[in-house]
Order: sequence, then C-alpha cells, then structure tokens
Amino acid sequence: MPERTAVVLAGGRSTRFGEGDKAVADLAGTPMIRRVIDRIAPVVDAVVVNCRAAQVPAIREAVDGAAVPVTFAEDEYPDEGPMAGMATGLRAVESEYAFVVACDMPLVEAEFVDYLFERAAGHDAAVPRPDQWFETTHAVYRAAAMADACEAALEAGKNRIVAPLFDLDFVVLDADEVHEHGHPRTFENCNTKTDFEDAARRLES
Repeated sequence: MPERTAVVLAGGRSTRFGEGDKAVADLAGTPMIRRVIDRIAPVVDAVVVNCRAAQVPAIREAVDGAAVPVTFAEDEYPDEGPMAGMATGLRAVESEYAFVVACDMPLVEAEFVDYLFERAAGHDAAVPRPDQWFETTHAVYRAAAMADACEAALEAGKNRIVAPLFDLDFVVLDADEVHEHGHPRTFENCNTKTDFEDAARRLES
C-alpha cells in the first residue's frame, strides 16, 4: 500500500484556455499534467488522476512511462466542480494521506509537498494560505476525512471549495511558513495560452 498518494484534478473544461484540453496541452515539450506528475513523483508513491471519462485516453497517453503508478478516478457526475472531483479522487486513494493538486500547477515544488505531508501528520489536513486565500488544491489531506467533508458540503449545497475544511482538524501554513519552506511559484496556475508561454520560458531557462 502506498504511504503517500497525489490526486491530480484534471476534470475542468479549460474554458479560459481555448480549444483543446489544457491538461494535455504542450508545455515546453511535455504535456502539462505530465510535468505536474514528474515534479511531485520524488515525494509520492502513487498518483490518482481525477477527470471525465472522455479525457482518459489522452491523459493515459500523456502520463505513460511516469516514474510512479498512475490510476484514474473518473467523475461519475461531470462538471460538478473541483470539490466533487476532489471527493471522487480521494475515494480512490489507498494511503491515509494524499496531496491534492490541480493539473494546471506545473511549477509545483516537490520539497514543499514533502513538507506539507510532514505538517499534516496527526491532523486531517495541512493547507497553505500564502495570502488571504486558502490553497485548497495544493494541500495534503487525510483522504477519507476530506472525502467525507466534501460529500457532506455538496449535500448541504455548500459549493465554496473552502467549505469542507471547517469540518476538519486542519493546520494552516501562513505566508511566513510558505516562504520559509517553499516559493510562491508552486501555486501558480496555467489557464491561458499566455500563461503557458510564460511558464514555458521559465521552465526552459
């Protein structure tokens, strides 16, 4: 059984990206989701990709040969948002703890992820808050507890991605702790073609 798993959320519709699925779009010669998995592979034992059924073939091809085993948790109810995707992905996790990350964070830092797992130990979650916002899709959760909390929030009609946190025993990494153990670029999203171009320049340099 893996000790640490990553859940990569890839079920969005890429509306700001234009044509195509940004998860498998080329980023400096590599599909973006593969870049995310390659960057976190040193600190996890397995990866679960949450996505729509129609995305599986292209993502499977993109992640073929990854350094860690990759499985899929398909959305039973597509387009219900990241909280539903998170619950689906976490239900497929075999380890106690899992790192949840959006597929559009190609600058994610393995060292910081490793630190998040350390901070989460003995709690239900470790969630960064580098500014006024919780980075809920770049956090470590006790998988079963967060899945339960997501499902309860959805049933109660609470759609804000932070809603499940308040049913958990979670620790917050504030700006000082984030800067001490990581870099703000780990949270950066690539949503548009311009974002891809900017990230590609930095990755190639």
